[in-house]
Amino acid sequence: MTSRELILGRIRAALGDTAEVAEQPLPRGYRSTHVAPDDPAALVDLLHRNLADYRALVHRCSAAELPGRVAELLAERGSRTVAVPDGLPASWLSAAGDVELLPDGGGLTAARLDAVDSVVTGCALAIAETGTIVLDAGPGQGRRLLSLVPDHHICVVRVPEQVVASVPLALPRLDPARPQTWISGPSATSDIELDRVEGVHGPRTLEVLLMSPDVTGA
Repeated sequence: MTSRELILGRIRAALGDTAEVAEQPLPRGYRSTHVAPDDPAALVDLLHRNLADYRALVHRCSAAELPGRVAELLAERGSRTVAVPDGLPASWLSAAGDVELLPDGGGLTAARLDAVDSVVTGCALAIAETGTIVLDAGPGQGRRLLSLVPDHHICVVRVPEQVVASVPLALPRLDPARPQTWISGPSATSDIELDRVEGVHGPRTLEVLLMSPDVTGA
């Protein structure tokens, strides 16, 4: 008997009647969230606090105000070139002025993106409890390269519809077959002495725009 056969034999013996084991449902007694998932305003406030705690720069605006806010953030940064993923709403950058927009259909190289000042994307959803933004390469989000190479990332979150309370509530809304990027604040790492360094493996600056729908009929 080989070592492999011996190990597999012990596993079979330990499992016993595998058919009986397979019929037993897995326990799901854990909490799915620690906050009320049916209070959108509270979830957005919690997301704001946790994003800021991770040193992301968080801004709030309405859909009508968004183009102006994006233009302001790019101007404050001094950005002259902006990477634009496929499917990003054109209106989001309609007030950007003389900024050069670089559409990415998969052709922007890492070297070219390294020279780009900023990137603007949307997201798949945001998780309030962890202050996490999830991108899945859907329309307006682009390739993972876009959110890793440029030093300045502006990400738009539609609130409240893209905000979920927790990771367990986020997973059913995500397609596991899609390439997901989970972002909690700007890129950061620290050495054994806990000296924090930002921008090593992602954007040094993450700015999040929490975009609420326009109020009509007021």
